[in-house]
Amino acid sequence: MTVPLGMPAPPAPTLGTRRRTRQLHVGPVGVGSDFPIAVQSMTTTVTADVNATLQQIAELSTAGCDIVRVACPSQDDADALAAIAAKSPIPVIADIHFQPRYVFAAIEAGCAAIRVNPGNIKKFDDQVKDIARAAKDRGTPIRIGVNAGSLDARLLAKHGRATPEALVESALWEASLFAEHDFHDLKISVKHNDPVIMVRAYELLAEACDYPLHLGVTEAGPAFQGTVKSAVAFGALLRQGIGDTIRVSLSAPPVEEIKVGTQILQALNLRPRKLDIVSCPSCGRAQVDVYKLAAEVTAALEGMDIPLRVAVMGCVVNGPGEAREADLGVASGNGKGQIFVRGEVIRTVPESRIAETLIEEALRLAESGEFAPVAG
Repeated sequence: MTVPLGMPAPPAPTLGTRRRTRQLHVGPVGVGSDFPIAVQSMTTTVTADVNATLQQIAELSTAGCDIVRVACPSQDDADALAAIAAKSPIPVIADIHFQPRYVFAAIEAGCAAIRVNPGNIKKFDDQVKDIARAAKDRGTPIRIGVNAGSLDARLLAKHGRATPEALVESALWEASLFAEHDFHDLKISVKHNDPVIMVRAYELLAEACDYPLHLGVTEAGPAFQGTVKSAVAFGALLRQGIGDTIRVSLSAPPVEEIKVGTQILQALNLRPRKLDIVSCPSCGRAQVDVYKLAAEVTAALEGMDIPLRVAVMGCVVNGPGEAREADLGVASGNGKGQIFVRGEVIRTVPESRIAETLIEEALRLAESGEFAPVAG
């Protein structure tokens, strides 16, 4: 018999009504308002090194990546795309800059989608008719990826800098060129390194079109800074129902981007939650080393793939209530910890045994299968 724990199933998104968009497919992954928000990342390997690239893609897939992008700056990279697209466990997007011929190579190679940056592809507008025809024949979606760092020189001259209006004007102009050739299988991004400018650009873009949108704060920075920038920007937009795929751009291994992106969506109830550690920040009331305790429990359970909420609490004020509401928890005080399972105290253990007891109980619950998310 399945015993429901205290972990609530994520309800339908309540941040805001999802913006209605056109629908498309990047390989088997649906993109648009009829589908869950997808998490993306980008490989850091040399794409021409097929084995290394596929190894990194496998790691990203295991971490929860839905779609992966690979760089294609050279002919050797373009030549490797067919093997990578055929063997990748998740859809592959070819990232094209500078040379339009690689767009056609990527389409021919069977990539699930193409990302083009109009601001730095030679005479891109002159190539749209042929790109649209090739993409339409193969059923290949295209992402128009406008970036503040490579905005078309004409728009920089007009607006003076990469303003939200300049980013949106660039994206809509390119989309209109594709529309002239009856190609609408587009996804659009308008990235900026400033979250405030980025949010405004996406708001303007969402008002002006119904294409699905890929969210990203470009060059967001090292892991901590980039996480904060991405979280606040994505939260502001997802609150308005804006966003259909996301990438957290970090100066860190790409698997970290997936972890952060997944956590952002889980925190907003836009992706089913898995392991959720609730722990207090500690204060003068704490009577155990809550920092060490939370770190030990988190490290031991990090790979657990079940909907389990674990409360690690360091004092007797909020501790019992939080531990009681979690699937598994501890309320600590006076060098001891009361261990709760499904709202009931099952034992009291000394501080030295709190971490191992929580870990043992978590593993027991996982092995027994006695968990099932409940509505609430």
